[in-house]
Amino acid sequence: AQSSQLKTHIRIHTGEKPYPCTQCEKSFTNSCSLTRHQVTHTGVRPMVKPYLCTHCGKAFSQNANLQRHLRVHSGEKPYQCCHCDKSFGGSGDLGRHLRVHTKEKPYKCSHCDKAFSESGTLKAHTRTHTGEKPY
Repeated sequence: AQSSQLKTHIRIHTGEKPYPCTQCEKSFTNSCSLTRHQVTHTGVRPMVKPYLCTHCGKAFSQNANLQRHLRVHSGEKPYQCCHCDKSFGGSGDLGRHLRVHTKEKPYKCSHCDKAFSESGTLKAHTRTHTGEKPY
């Protein structure tokens, strides 16, 4: 049996959208997306973050996000770098780390030729051109 997360993910590739809105012609890949969309018709927001961390009380809109957060408390780091001995709690963290090894710099400055491996570094750099002082 496939997990519901995998089934939902596969729908991204197949285009299957088995959750139709009864108010308009839109359909969605999962029930959470349909529920979020229905607010545009009803104006009634459902309980936005029903998944609570029992360790710290932080709330999440999706169970998958809570499960990922729980690694902060357990110390579990299932995402291992294939280039060094570092491991990470989330796949996104591993992806950002891999740029250390690949030297990839996907965030390009629109004001000069500089490029950066992280979006936050680009944002800080852009302020040297715009003079913005957010603090």
